[in-house]
Amino acid sequence: MTSALILIDLMPRIVALPVAPHTGEEVVERCRRLAGAFRANGRPVVPVRVERPGVAEQPPGSGFVDGLVLPGDLVVVKHTVGAFHGTGLDDRLRRHGVDTVVLAGLVTTMGVESTARAASDHGYDVEFVADAMSGFAADEHDFAVERVFPRFGAVRRTADYT
Repeated sequence: MTSALILIDLMPRIVALPVAPHTGEEVVERCRRLAGAFRANGRPVVPVRVERPGVAEQPPGSGFVDGLVLPGDLVVVKHTVGAFHGTGLDDRLRRHGVDTVVLAGLVTTMGVESTARAASDHGYDVEFVADAMSGFAADEHDFAVERVFPRFGAVRRTADYT
C-alpha cells in the first residue's frame, strides 16, 4: 500500500486570495516541493481543482498554477467543496493501492477539510501538511490544524516529506 499527495485548489484565482498564516505563493512553493518528493518516490500526486457547475465559462484563473501538473498525475476536477463526491477519486486511488492520503492546498477549512472528512469516511488514513495549506484567517487555519485535524489523522510539516 502507499500514500498519495492530494493538492487542493491550487488555481491562480484562489492562490491570489488573502489567506493566512501562509500566503498562497508560499503554499504553492511548498506543494511543489511535496509533489517532487512524492513523484521521486513513485507515489501518486493528485492535483484537484474546482469548476463551477452550470456556467458556460469558468472565471479567469480557474486552471492549475503553472508547472503544478506533470504527466502521470491523477488530475481531478470537482464540482463541490471536497474532492471525492462525483469525481471517481476513490476508485482511482484504490487502483493505485493507496491507503493513506496526504493533504495540502487551499483553503484549510474548505476544500482541504472537506476532502479530509470524505477520505476518512472512505477508510483512508489521513495526513495533513500544516505549512502547505492556509485559511481565510490565521486563527481559522490554526483551529483546524490544532483541534480538528488531529481527530482525523497526523498533522505534519513539509520538511517531514522532503
